[in-house]
Amino acid sequence: MTDNPEVKTACVHSCKKIEVPTDEEVCALNELRCIKEKVRDLKKRISDLSAGLVAGTRDDLMILERQMEDLKEEWLSWEEKRQQAAKERMIILGHEQHGTK
Repeated sequence: MTDNPEVKTACVHSCKKIEVPTDEEVCALNELRCIKEKVRDLKKRISDLSAGLVAGTRDDLMILERQMEDLKEEWLSWEEKRQQAAKERMIILGHEQHGTK
């Protein structure tokens, strides 16, 4: 370490405190919450349609089930992004090395 004030000043300006969770993690978590809410609503609609509580056809039910499959795929994609952002944060913080799981 150096006592040179210019080096210390340069570090203060180039190094920034990392937010936990990172902006990328927050974005992914918000998307996951949104998907979760959509899944809840969709499950209710599927349940109501299956029980005959609302009018609809078998085709309507198939459309809702396909939407559920799409949401699952979207969930998996955002979960992967969240995990990658968390890994990058751990690398930046020095808790993990590049190339480790």
